[in-house]
Amino acid sequence: MNIIISNSSSVPIYEQIKEAIKNEIISGELAEDTALPSIRSLASDIKISVMTIKKAYDELESEGFIVSRQGKGTFVAPKNSALVVERAQKEIDTYMSKIVDIAKQFKIKKEEIKNLVDIFYEGEE
Repeated sequence: MNIIISNSSSVPIYEQIKEAIKNEIISGELAEDTALPSIRSLASDIKISVMTIKKAYDELESEGFIVSRQGKGTFVAPKNSALVVERAQKEIDTYMSKIVDIAKQFKIKKEEIKNLVDIFYEGEE
């Protein structure tokens, strides 16, 4: 796993860890049923508190990205396509909110934004 932590980021460290692991799962870098490092091992590797790693793992498990198996460890959960789609929709929501804010600020009409979306979609085909 490739986890890079930024101490200068406003994003909490556990959230950075959670997002890094989530991104590797979604991208397929971490395949279904792959064993994750133990909480202690990962904490030692990236020199972060065990409690911080535990919080990241707990959230990943509650979101359905990983599963803990008593006595065996923590593993990547079977892919849930609904979770992947939901994550993509959240990301789109974030960008669309920014786009709409900028458009309103500069009095760009909704139709112009719709036309841009159409152009981008057509360019991808």
